[in-house]
Amino acid sequence: MTVFDILLVEDNPINQGVAKAMLVKLGLGFELANHGAEAVDWVRRADFDLVLMDCQMPVMDGFKATAAIRGLPDARARKLPIVALTANAMQGDEQACRDAGMNGFLAKPYTLSMLHTTLAQWLAQGEPTGSA
Repeated sequence: MTVFDILLVEDNPINQGVAKAMLVKLGLGFELANHGAEAVDWVRRADFDLVLMDCQMPVMDGFKATAAIRGLPDARARKLPIVALTANAMQGDEQACRDAGMNGFLAKPYTLSMLHTTLAQWLAQGEPTGSA
C-alpha cells in the first residue's frame, strides 16, 4: 500500500478540522503546521510528497514560507509540490501564488472532490515518501 505524506499548513482551527477530515477520508497521511515557520521546520526534518499551504497566516505567511522552503539547500525542497490554499480568489491571486513559487492553487472553501482532483494531479507525478 502506498502512503502519501501531506504537510497541511493552516492557522485556523476550523479550516484545520475540515482539511484534516478530508485528508483522512482520502486515506492520506499528514502532519499539521500552524504557520509558515513551522512548515519550514517540518520540511527541513521530514520528507513530504506535497504541501497544502494557506497564504494568510500569522508568524510567517504562505508566500514567505514558500520562498524559505524553495531556498533550502536540499534539492528535494525546490521540487516539492506546494499548493496554495486561499480565500483570495480574485483575478491575479492565482498568478501571485505561482509567482511566489507555489505549484498549484485551491480556493477556499473547497470540496472533497476539488481537493481530491488537485492532490491527484500532483501526487500522480511522484513516488510516495511514506516517511513523515
